Amino acid sequence: MGLLIQILTFVLIISILVILHEFGHYLPAKWFKTRVEKFYLFFDWKFSLYKKKIGETEWGIGWLPLGGYVKIAGMIDESMDTEQMKQEPQPWEFRSKPAWQRLIIMLGGVTVNFLLAWVIYSGLLFSNGDTYIPADSLKYGILVDSVGQKLGLENGDKILYIDGKKSTKFSDASLDILLGDEITVDRDGKTLTIPIADEGKKDLLSRGRGFLSYRMRPFVDRTEKGSGAEEAGIESGDLITAVNGKSVTYFSEFLRLMEEFDAREKIAISVDRNGASKTLEVVLSDEKKAGIYPSISDLRVTDSYSFLASIPAGFNRTIKVLTDQVRQFKIIFNRKTEGYKQVKGPIGIVEMMPASWDWTFFWGFLAMFSVWLAFVNLLPIPALDGGHVMFLLYEIISGRPPSEKVLERGQIIGFIIVVGLMAVIFGNDIWNIIKRFIE
Repeated sequence: MGLLIQILTFVLIISILVILHEFGHYLPAKWFKTRVEKFYLFFDWKFSLYKKKIGETEWGIGWLPLGGYVKIAGMIDESMDTEQMKQEPQPWEFRSKPAWQRLIIMLGGVTVNFLLAWVIYSGLLFSNGDTYIPADSLKYGILVDSVGQKLGLENGDKILYIDGKKSTKFSDASLDILLGDEITVDRDGKTLTIPIADEGKKDLLSRGRGFLSYRMRPFVDRTEKGSGAEEAGIESGDLITAVNGKSVTYFSEFLRLMEEFDAREKIAISVDRNGASKTLEVVLSDEKKAGIYPSISDLRVTDSYSFLASIPAGFNRTIKVLTDQVRQFKIIFNRKTEGYKQVKGPIGIVEMMPASWDWTFFWGFLAMFSVWLAFVNLLPIPALDGGHVMFLLYEIISGRPPSEKVLERGQIIGFIIVVGLMAVIFGNDIWNIIKRFIE
């Protein structure tokens, strides 16, 4: 059931983004009286799952879930309909319209993607506020694994700056470190600046962003239903002070002690409850877990936004997400970090989806992916919107359009580039699955 929800979440997100992106092309095309021959969700190579002609446009759903398209009359696109281009230009064709109108039509998709992200982020900030853990004022410092230690970080460090910029949100710290060159930390009252080597980033990428966490006191947020902790009577708000007589200061120490016990073993957990000390016997599960979830309420802060304040804040969030995606190209194409090996395709993205429905995740991921779709489509690669924009800007600046032969060859080259990139991305997904079975 969990996998089904993950797949449905991903398909719904992709479908919404593709439909809205293509409407971004469709609406200005119709506004400028340009004929749209097809509007498809997914690709209909050889055949379609559904199609219906309404007016001059065929609306349909293809079988290949790799995007979608609108086929605009008189335009050299992925359909490579060169026969139509041999005919005399008609007033309702794309090629007959002024360059500025064609530019608006081509920018319509990415504009809608950007506006969608802006609206979603503004709505989330207005309804939920912005809850985060401050990176520069962590009460108990950070928690790092072996990869974080290789970067030069230590448990208890407090991150002050990354590349000289104040680190505000802990949720951004991992990505900022990955994209940065140096980290400034407070270590036992002393300020240290640590350079970030590309070799360390390679290890970081291969292990994921879990290299960095935060230390927290072992306050109990809740217990898992049916767990040993629930049956023993451990309650929300309890502060764990010891396990089998060994004192506990941080929740990470509690987890480390759990690794020393056997499955189904009975252990003694001491807690402080409203100033009173209690010791409760807890039977561990088959996975050697007590069933205790920690509370981070003493670490989090929430910034609230009025409706008017949420609008510029949503815009700033959209710009930051876009900027981060541009910055990530720095490591993707770096041979030392081998970031290209970590790029995820549809299979990898499905695995990122939650196993149970989560509306906050859904809207947040939809907004983030919408920004990503806008960015990718603006890349100056023929076959993408950015390629068409590139040729149109050349026409506007030079005063003469590229020849149809140049446009056709550019479309073919762009298609080969896109297919090659997709092959690499799908290959990464498949290889990562194979590696999990081997390991």
